[in-house]
Amino acid sequence: MSIMTEAEAKAILDKVIALSQADECTATLTGSVEGNIRFALNNVSTSGVVSDISLGVQVAFGRRVGTASINEFSDAALERVVRRAEDLARLAPENPEFVPAIGPQTYRPSDTFSQATADITPQQRAEVARASIEPCRAQNLIAAGFLQDSQSFVAFANSNGNFGYQKATDANYTCTVRTEDGTGSGWVAKNVQDIRNFNAADDIQIAMRKASASVDAQALEPGKYTVILEPAAAAGLISFMANFFAARSADEGRSFLSKPGGGNKIGEQVFDPRVNLYSDPYDPNVPALPWDGDGLPRERISWIEDGKIANLIYSRYWAQRQGRTPTPGPGNLIMTGGTKSTSELVRETERGILVSRTWYIRMVDPQTVLLTGLTRDGTFYIENGELRYPIKNFRFNESPVIMLNNIDELGRPVRFGDDGPTMMIPPMRLRDFTFTSLSDAV
Repeated sequence: MSIMTEAEAKAILDKVIALSQADECTATLTGSVEGNIRFALNNVSTSGVVSDISLGVQVAFGRRVGTASINEFSDAALERVVRRAEDLARLAPENPEFVPAIGPQTYRPSDTFSQATADITPQQRAEVARASIEPCRAQNLIAAGFLQDSQSFVAFANSNGNFGYQKATDANYTCTVRTEDGTGSGWVAKNVQDIRNFNAADDIQIAMRKASASVDAQALEPGKYTVILEPAAAAGLISFMANFFAARSADEGRSFLSKPGGGNKIGEQVFDPRVNLYSDPYDPNVPALPWDGDGLPRERISWIEDGKIANLIYSRYWAQRQGRTPTPGPGNLIMTGGTKSTSELVRETERGILVSRTWYIRMVDPQTVLLTGLTRDGTFYIENGELRYPIKNFRFNESPVIMLNNIDELGRPVRFGDDGPTMMIPPMRLRDFTFTSLSDAV
């Protein structure tokens, strides 16, 4: 019973709250059923389904907090986990940043669940693998990929009267295609909430074309170039930057959004006026849970408006300290753009470099968000609106803050999902992107 109904979940949570003798208690149930299939060297290697459900309990005596978790739900087990959390709380030191559990909230459900995704069968997963492998075999290419689908639920309640419940689904597909000699590589990724919006037979063609076209890559001197970043390539850089939108790190001088002498840059022009970034749990393309990790209700909120910093994330503790209203953390990130595809941006580019994917991104300097990483899986030189030839991959040193001040044009946003919030990110043509050295990776 990894996916509980709202009534089943609430019955357990109510029992937990009633059992607690602490000053306050918060209980959270999470459950999921995750299916997967993995293939490599044009053969399926593993396939399976993993189901799990767990209960987390957090209690507080004053500012002393204890947590415990369990994955069985008999009355005796529920009492055991509550007592364990209380024992730990009595032993814990006082937390100077403790904030009491949030009171009753009203959550408007968002459209995070697809029955079609929840109903995926092993045969459907096998068909995704077949649709990826067979075209590659026919062209002497080698495919390696992974499909993971999930249905999940989360329910929580606390002794201050708050309660929430929602189900969600997600499917994530990635595939790398190599030439037989290993000198050409292409990659494709697809993230959907509704599996009916995914067709592996179409998406695999992207990776196949790039693999075949990237053979015999030529070396280009490192330097500053006009680049077109595909959405997957841009997403890794933008998501890194979004990690620095906490008001506390900005106010304490630890962020690119810190002002010299103290304070933050809310209201200041930091990016090109065409940059707009916001979150909206009710966006039909990237719906998210209607609350954040603290239980704060989410609504549409702008982070960047016309290049100016519109809002920062104020945790409940930091909002209390600063006399501000708490800001819920984002469940998605949506960057506006234009109407053109990546191909159309290429056709309008006199000279530049097409970057399919950025990889192994690491922080160099948090106060400027200077990042380093590698291009991978299809990097091409553009001349007179055409992909002239493949080029060897680069290491780059670039800040998304600088990058988003060097915009030539933004294209049509597409959905991209990875480890962080699901995103809608446009392809983008940028000036003076900094490549520092060549890489032997394909």
